[in-house]
Amino acid sequence: MLPHPTKLSLSRRSLLAAGAAGLAVALLQPARANPQQGTDMITSPYGESTLPAAIRSRMIPDVNGLDMHILEAGFESAGRPLALLLHGFPDLAYGWRHLMPLLAAAGYHVVAPDQRGFGRTTGWSDDYDGPLAPFSLLNVTRDALGLVSALGYRQTAMLVGHDFGSPVAAYCALVRPDVFPSVVLMSAPFPGVPAFPFNTAGSGAAPAQPSADQQKLAAALAALSPPRMLYQHYLGTREANHDLSHPPEGLHQFLRTFFHVKSADWSGNNPQPLKAPTPDEFAQLPRYYVMQRGQTMPENVAPFRPTPAEVSACHWLTEPELAVYSAEYGRTGFQGALQTYRVYTDPALTAELRLFSGRTIDVPALFIGGRSDWATYIAPGALERMRTTATTRLGDIALIDGAGHWIQQEQPAELARHLLAFADAVSAGDRSGNA
Repeated sequence: MLPHPTKLSLSRRSLLAAGAAGLAVALLQPARANPQQGTDMITSPYGESTLPAAIRSRMIPDVNGLDMHILEAGFESAGRPLALLLHGFPDLAYGWRHLMPLLAAAGYHVVAPDQRGFGRTTGWSDDYDGPLAPFSLLNVTRDALGLVSALGYRQTAMLVGHDFGSPVAAYCALVRPDVFPSVVLMSAPFPGVPAFPFNTAGSGAAPAQPSADQQKLAAALAALSPPRMLYQHYLGTREANHDLSHPPEGLHQFLRTFFHVKSADWSGNNPQPLKAPTPDEFAQLPRYYVMQRGQTMPENVAPFRPTPAEVSACHWLTEPELAVYSAEYGRTGFQGALQTYRVYTDPALTAELRLFSGRTIDVPALFIGGRSDWATYIAPGALERMRTTATTRLGDIALIDGAGHWIQQEQPAELARHLLAFADAVSAGDRSGNA
């Protein structure tokens, strides 16, 4: 039976009030320099006064070879159940700042790490020519497992993964359901584990290579007029780190535009399921997903730069809050974060996942997307495979109105409502099963 927080009655108003309560500086303990990155020792306060007072920042040493930076809320008293929140790209632990006080107010010890390759977590290499194995899905899953253990827990009461954090959370639940007995996947549906070909011994046919379809799609997109390119392929190139780190308009402005175009604030986001993985279908996607070939990501999103009025109206990501992102990525660059995209196209690391061929996620699961987020549909059929073959206990597929890709920032109170209702349902199921 999962440990469960004290039952509290939280209205939408009280959730919002808890999330907005007081702003204060959470001081970061000095982190040792990362000898692999060559970055300077971090001594500046984290968040520059934008972090809610209920959240603190600290370092956890020796987590699967990392010194891991975490944000946490609800840490004041012992014995609270653990809620672990895993971010995506180009996000940070900081991206959960609006949600964390809401979950802490409901009784959880809420922890959000900077994942391997991101932010103030150290102990990883940003060498493009270095080994990718440390960034593999299974090793990043070990990072999460190691963090839970370092914090003194045997299991989580809530596990949430967003964007790249979604497949990490999925493998946590698939590989170690004893430690991660429920899972919430956000924005990126889990289509299942790469599988070995089945019943081929007598056919004589050579099994298809896993990357063949992607290669065909890339070639077909390149043949369009104008030529197009999948964003995953671009982000895996050697040039991507420099392009993102040194855009002509400056890093802060690029990040402002990138967060804007992937949010519900941009009117160009009207997502719908793709009928098939064909170039014509993919050509419908916005340029931040299917790019104009030959242009950088900053060049692709620049035409959609928000107006000063739109920036002023963006209360979920203010200019001081965005400055935290631009400062962190200005310090680290993007290559550590970009290694995750290269993992997906590495044949050896894909083959490693076949150890779990045929396995499904058998713990209670929930998928949450933003109503204005294309990410739910960019892998045709993934949402349906998650529902029918990749999981056995998927409770719901929830799309949140007024949210694009950055659900936890755009609509934190509504997200908290879904998460707490799911946790209540899981706990009630455990109690009835153990009665």
